[in-house]
Amino acid sequence: METALDNVPDSPSTPPQPPQSPLSSQPAEKTGFRVLGAISFSHFLNDMIQSLLLAIYPLLKGNFHLSFAQVGLITLTFQVTASLLQPLVGLYTDKHPKPYSLAVGMGSTLCGLLLLSVAPNFGVLLVAAALVGTGSSVFHPEASRVARMASGGRHGLAQSLFQVGGNAGSAMGPLLAAWIIIPGGQRSVAWFAIAALVAMFVLRQIGHWYGRQQSAAKGKGKKKGPGYVQLPKSKVTQAVCILLLLIFSKYFYMASLSSYFTFYLISKFQLSVQDAQLHLFAFLFAVAVGTVAGGPIGDRIGRKAVIWTSILGVAPFTLMLPYADLFWTGVLSVIIGLILASAFSAILVFAQELMPGKIGTVSGLFFGFAFGMGGIGAALLGKLADLTDIYFVYQVCAFLPLIGLLAAFLPKMQKVEAAPAGA
Repeated sequence: METALDNVPDSPSTPPQPPQSPLSSQPAEKTGFRVLGAISFSHFLNDMIQSLLLAIYPLLKGNFHLSFAQVGLITLTFQVTASLLQPLVGLYTDKHPKPYSLAVGMGSTLCGLLLLSVAPNFGVLLVAAALVGTGSSVFHPEASRVARMASGGRHGLAQSLFQVGGNAGSAMGPLLAAWIIIPGGQRSVAWFAIAALVAMFVLRQIGHWYGRQQSAAKGKGKKKGPGYVQLPKSKVTQAVCILLLLIFSKYFYMASLSSYFTFYLISKFQLSVQDAQLHLFAFLFAVAVGTVAGGPIGDRIGRKAVIWTSILGVAPFTLMLPYADLFWTGVLSVIIGLILASAFSAILVFAQELMPGKIGTVSGLFFGFAFGMGGIGAALLGKLADLTDIYFVYQVCAFLPLIGLLAAFLPKMQKVEAAPAGA
């Protein structure tokens, strides 16, 4: 059966094909926007489902009488499951690509979603969170590889388009939770199984395209070279450690907003759950919008400049947030989301350029570390909120973006010949 993805131009290593449509005669270097659109849409559905877990924390906290520390443990279970498995998945698929693993991973997410809708106690909630995390661990490394394969050499743009799908999905979660799950109760979570099934169908079509690319590459037998002068191993290691510290800064702060912003707004400004979730939606939507800019700007002016601006540049606004009234809290949270969001695509592509030929390993490491830092951050910040109060959490987290000063020590990447698309 022919699908939209069948008409996307193959990579440079694909042998000439008989013309099937006007699209099939386009240059091989042309960015495959249909594939990028499909993988971004799948990322939207994947992260929308995952964000439901965060968005219904107030509901779960009330239903199961959870402490803030237990809420943090749910996030920790989800994030650590994903973070521990993602580098392993990436390392394995660098050597043994699995085009249809994307659909299989979404099946695990589907099981976790259905279990979440009927969970009778805290222990089962943790199992559901682990299943969703496992699905994420399979999805992200391989989906990031697909985005790079379809980039046509515009790697930053491709990663941004891939990321914006996930961020938009994360933003929709709280909104859909406010409209559907909060009024309908825990069992209404099961309605979102439809989204998981749609994602599985789309990912199966992506798997067909991915498989053809792999078969063509084997048939041609060409190895793609790096687009940058390779640094000594010690400098690569140092740069990767700096990038991971920047991820720590970004995702620890993001955990304070994604997991506890609704509680902060309810406690400080006496908002309803629905109104607080609308503020969370505004923040997450700003993250989605900001994500679009980071990759393409990095393609033009360099990743290091984007990383520096995104991490350190957000510090003045995070330092002001704990002392703002309701109006300025909303404004500042949107500004923070816009600026901070541009970092990840630039960091990921920078790391891929440091370690060419290890796309899955790098993607798994950085997605996994990001998820892990988010989970650990949520657990530790939840415990801190129990020991002190929710206001103190935001006063402490306000200083995290200052770690962005480390971006000054990142090496300058010197271009050689441009790497072929999908390298």
